[in-house]
Parts: sequence; C-alpha cells; structure tokens
Amino acid sequence: MIAKLTGRLDSWGAGHAVIDVNGVGYLVEASARTLSAIGIVGDHVTVHTEMLVGEDFLRLIGFASADERDWFRLLTSVQGVGGKVALAILSALEPAEVQRAIATADAAMIARANGVGPKLAQRICHELKDKAGFAGAIASGANPATGIHADAVAALTALGFKPAEASGAVNAASEELGAAATLDALVRLALRKAAK
Repeated sequence: MIAKLTGRLDSWGAGHAVIDVNGVGYLVEASARTLSAIGIVGDHVTVHTEMLVGEDFLRLIGFASADERDWFRLLTSVQGVGGKVALAILSALEPAEVQRAIATADAAMIARANGVGPKLAQRICHELKDKAGFAGAIASGANPATGIHADAVAALTALGFKPAEASGAVNAASEELGAAATLDALVRLALRKAAK
C-alpha cells in the first residue's frame, strides 16, 4: 500500500495531479481543497495517499494532510459513500468542519457537498457520530481540544440534550475554560450552562 508520496508536482487538472517521484509519475485523484493546498507545478510536494482497489480499477487518492485522509476513510465506511462522494464532501468542507457537522448532527452542512442529498447526509451523521471525536484525536497535527469538544458534545447528547443545545453549551464552556480544559471540567460546566 502507498501511504505517502513525496516528489515534484508534474501537472494537475480537474480532480487529479501527477506527482513525479524519481522519474515515475503517479496519477493521484484529489479534492479541490487538496489540489489548491499542495502547491504549483514544479514544486516539491508531499501528499498522503489512500489506494482504492477494485475488480477493474486501481486508484490512488491524494490528500494534503493525514487528517483529511483519515476522514476520507471514515466517510467511505458509510454505506452509499464512495470515493467520489467522500472527495466531494472534503472539497466542500475542511476536516474540522466535517467533524463538527457530524458531532452536532448538522446534516445540512454535509449536504452542501455536490452529490450528497439530505438522506445520505443524515446517514453519514448517524453512522459516524460515535467516531467524530475519535477521528479528531488520531489526526496528526489536530488540535487536541477538538476530540475533547466532540466527546463533551456526545456526553451531553447521551444525557438527552439535543445536539444543537449540547454543542452550544460545550462551545460556551470551552470559551470560558480555555484550551487546557479537561473533558471532565468541560462536561461539568457545559451541563450547568445547558441546564439554565
């Protein structure tokens, strides 16, 4: 499996780039966000990759960050979400926005992506709600508070608060406590704020 490519950006077009690694050109499909982030033709670039293997195809998908690749893997684990739909979502939303949308069950935000209808967006939110905090925590370079934030929202929704109420209370508590807040402190303060 090819996990990462480092080389010269040889060319790019709609939905793909060619990375020259020691004279071998790798065709890498990518989101519009990744293509705009990796650089210009001739630049030395690094892309994180995911290889998709099918009965009649072999495709390499490229990402500007490991975080984006992790979200691609999670999104494609949902029934009805293939590589094209996952790339469309990651073109429309940054990984942190995807995480926030799923953690707060904001299907309308997911449905902004081309080819994602309301039912599919709802399914994505439902199937990945328990993994939203996990993806943020494992992503390299991610803000460590992001996973705690999603976990706190999940804790409040498990206690019966609506996702929007839980998210608002956690946001308010997070602003008050700062980035160094523990999960326990965040949940306690968010509960007090949500109960008002």
